[in-house]
Amino acid sequence: MVEMASAKAAPVQFSQGALIEISRLMAEPDFEGSHLLRVGVKGGGCSGLSYVLGFDKKEADDEQFEYQGIPFIMKKSHGIYLMGMEIDWQDGLNARGFVFINPNASKTCGCGTSFAV
Repeated sequence: MVEMASAKAAPVQFSQGALIEISRLMAEPDFEGSHLLRVGVKGGGCSGLSYVLGFDKKEADDEQFEYQGIPFIMKKSHGIYLMGMEIDWQDGLNARGFVFINPNASKTCGCGTSFAV
């Protein structure tokens, strides 16, 4: 299969469970169709940076990617922190929610939503 020259490799991956949960959220009746999944970071959290995962409008400085049919946006400057990360969905007795498996994190907090590089 030949990729188009304009297609960019997705900097992050999603587990099958995460893809199912994101698709479920996008199928909700009140989902804003003009929004895309945003993956990113912001300052804060007990380890220095926190993950951003939610639906948002595309901004001028966003890059758009697609992973197995799910379009998502990310600020180009966030790639250094997130390149190679996998986003998983856990639905167990002890944990329910998205989990970030980031090879760039030098330490993470106990809750798993913030990290340091």
